[in-house]
Amino acid sequence: MFGEYCLYYDGKPVGLVCNDLLFLKPTAAGRALLTEIVEASPYPRARLHFQIDPDTWEDANRLCELVVATARELPLPKPKKPRIKK
Repeated sequence: MFGEYCLYYDGKPVGLVCNDLLFLKPTAAGRALLTEIVEASPYPRARLHFQIDPDTWEDANRLCELVVATARELPLPKPKKPRIKK
């Protein structure tokens, strides 16, 4: 796996924190809210995410709006199948 932190909102994984950088999953709503879009991979062989500028981290209201908008567009994760005991 990636070895860093996964961010969840309302049961949905919306982003990652890797090497002290914040990455959010790309969505149309997130794209509309960001003034400058930087796409980068949070770790090798990962899909591109929006790399969030540190100034956005400082504005808690703006960051919350971005995370909520991102979560609204993402599907719930598929339920895991229960393990069969041997």
